[in-house]
Amino acid sequence: MPAPEVPLTLAVGDATVSAAYARPDHPAATVVVAHGAGAGMEHPFLTGFTAALNGLGVATLRFNFPYREAGRKFPDRPPVAIAAWRVAMAAAADQAATHGDTGPLWAAGKSFGGRMASMAAAEGMAAAGLVYLGYPLHPPGKPEKLRDEHLYGLTTPMLFLQGSRDTFATPEILADVVARIGSTAVLTWVEGGDHSFAVAGLKRPAAEVGASLAPPVADFVLGKS
Repeated sequence: MPAPEVPLTLAVGDATVSAAYARPDHPAATVVVAHGAGAGMEHPFLTGFTAALNGLGVATLRFNFPYREAGRKFPDRPPVAIAAWRVAMAAAADQAATHGDTGPLWAAGKSFGGRMASMAAAEGMAAAGLVYLGYPLHPPGKPEKLRDEHLYGLTTPMLFLQGSRDTFATPEILADVVARIGSTAVLTWVEGGDHSFAVAGLKRPAAEVGASLAPPVADFVLGKS
């Protein structure tokens, strides 16, 4: 039986956003998950990912950023996105406390959502660790425009889960960034995966693709708990 989802409404400044919390029995950890720039929290990739995490004993909370909730296409500026992250993490902590869960609280995100999580952590948001599902290190074709400066000050465990064909992260450059962060950061490649983790010649529904990423994420999160 999949863990049932509980719909939540979160206040981010003057706006409200949707969230969904799911908790298996006796979860060992909670992972808060943010969407990428082009899709919201109900995208099958994310629902498949969080459902699979629930099946591995991890509670989850997915949420929308304000721009997505309002139907806008252009992502929120970092101050708004960071505020949303703080609210979502607080909501997940409240849910864990309500159920008496004492496991760690992690932050994870697809692309933009993961980068905003890292920026929130750099500004002091508490998280046991960070998981990046396709970190957008630079715009496609523009490896000189790196989005890495804030990463070097982070001391929590970090998992970079990245497709080897992802145009948002040149493999050699990302490997160097992760090496410079130090031993707290781990880089795991999905061979042949693009920015959405689709593998050429392997047709899979987005939900299945998302679910396939849950085992390495759960192993990392629970291994650090």
